[in-house]
Amino acid sequence: MIDKSKIKKVVLAYSGGLDTSIIIPWLKENYNNCEVIAVSGNVGQADELEGLEEKAIKTGASKLYIEDLTNEFVDEFIVPTVKAGALYEEYMLGTSFARPIIAKRLVEIAKAEGADAICHGCTGKGNDQVRFELTIKHFAPEMPIIAPWREWNIKSRDEEIEYAEAHNIPLKINRETNYSKDKNLWHLSHEGLDLEDVGNEPLYEKKGFLEMGVSPIDAPDVPTYITLDFEKGAPVALNDKKMSAKEIILELNKFGGDNGIGLLDIVENRLVGMKCRGVYETPGGAILYFAHNYLETLCLDKMTAHKKAELAITFADLVYNGQWYTPLREALSAFVDKTQEKVTGKVRIKLYKGNMIKAGAWSKYSLYSEEIATFGESDYNQKDSEGFINLFGLPIKVQAMVDEQNSK
Repeated sequence: MIDKSKIKKVVLAYSGGLDTSIIIPWLKENYNNCEVIAVSGNVGQADELEGLEEKAIKTGASKLYIEDLTNEFVDEFIVPTVKAGALYEEYMLGTSFARPIIAKRLVEIAKAEGADAICHGCTGKGNDQVRFELTIKHFAPEMPIIAPWREWNIKSRDEEIEYAEAHNIPLKINRETNYSKDKNLWHLSHEGLDLEDVGNEPLYEKKGFLEMGVSPIDAPDVPTYITLDFEKGAPVALNDKKMSAKEIILELNKFGGDNGIGLLDIVENRLVGMKCRGVYETPGGAILYFAHNYLETLCLDKMTAHKKAELAITFADLVYNGQWYTPLREALSAFVDKTQEKVTGKVRIKLYKGNMIKAGAWSKYSLYSEEIATFGESDYNQKDSEGFINLFGLPIKVQAMVDEQNSK
């Protein structure tokens, strides 16, 4: 239980959205008119940062930090997760791996400012509260954490809007556009409103619903070809132009968005026990995962590929559950890095109306041999397979012989 009398200065994870907009005045009302320092971690939400400082100050914050975390976000979180091939029930983890890097920066600023507590606006029904708080516990185990959704009497987003209106807090949304969204350079998520009824089709063709691209129906009737180069599993060039991983993702977002790539509508199993429906836009990420997996089919041996696929499920669970800063995640990343030592080469992808089509792959480390695999004449001795089958099938043969003998 937090001793409110000791809370004089609070660092707030601030996005300027509905939740955190009303939290600033709520903190001052409920925590002895404490100083509120707002912190916005820039992970590529672009236009959402416009006018943020003015809004934070007007609603009662003493200052706003806008921290550019984009390069670290891509290089230390996104790329390692893509290399791992980690997907949580098809979800490309866009919100999941953004939370630890923001929470880490919150702790750094809280310590520098001498704050008495850290506050976040995550709902008590969601996963993000866990992701933020596990990271805070890792870097500042004694730091008090304020979670208004677990304290106040507000029960819905409509009531949040009423609170905002009563306190003259400007909002960019209304009751008709009140989707719960999370945006960064990797993805955009949509939850709530009509999407809460799983019988409703997402309004992909409705103007303004999609923000990172178009519906496959509205995509061009002509395909787009792209090439991606990888070195040790990391993207290094797009269409033969060397770029940083961040630049590649931003460009892939354009190519993917224009061609209706990366739309996902799933009912996922939240960490807190309930199922939740989410609609995700991940145009560049979908291409990157697809291309990386395509190259791995050439470069990884069967045993490594299969074991890596098994461990990718565990890796995805750790990311989804907010357990980034754990020994197991670090150990899995070390394993992944070893598997990626020869995942170097180029792939070509055809993008067409929501589809990604393999159009060629090349690697000096390719384990595919056309000479061996050909249906034409080769040096492969087909008679060798007889002995292999006899040995491989020996346990089956012995079991059958024993069963036959015992049945008499």
